[in-house]
Amino acid sequence: MRLSIVSKTLFLLVLFSLWSCSGHLARSKKVETVVQTARSYIGTPYKYGGTTRVGIDCSALLYHSFRSVKVSLPRTSEAQAKQGKKVKMNELKVGDMVFFATGKSKRQINHAGIVSRVGGRSEVWFIHASTSLGVTESNLYSPYYLEKFRRARRMF
Repeated sequence: MRLSIVSKTLFLLVLFSLWSCSGHLARSKKVETVVQTARSYIGTPYKYGGTTRVGIDCSALLYHSFRSVKVSLPRTSEAQAKQGKKVKMNELKVGDMVFFATGKSKRQINHAGIVSRVGGRSEVWFIHASTSLGVTESNLYSPYYLEKFRRARRMF
């Protein structure tokens, strides 16, 4: 049986749409797992170099959260900021990694978080390990974080 050009084109369009939907669902599931893992650490105290629920730092939070979906990240926020695809601030999505320079150097990345919720134009929440609050959620558009923001990356 020979298929017409229209039938072949229609078949390919259906196949492509099924493929892209499954890709979207796979990304959605991964993002959901990463954010749920990060949220499970909320309330954990901050500990420089810490990697456990007894005490954790920001890069370890990202490391463990992405490891839950078998994505391997480096251990430091500076190295993590070089992974994945660049994302503009106005294009942030849940699951994206955000990076900050909170130290004396305005260029050196030393803090990281995971976008957990995108509300409106000036409402992007991220989960991170704060030195004063432990693992918590903060708004990227708060004056402090907005000033310290340096870049964002997307792993999938």
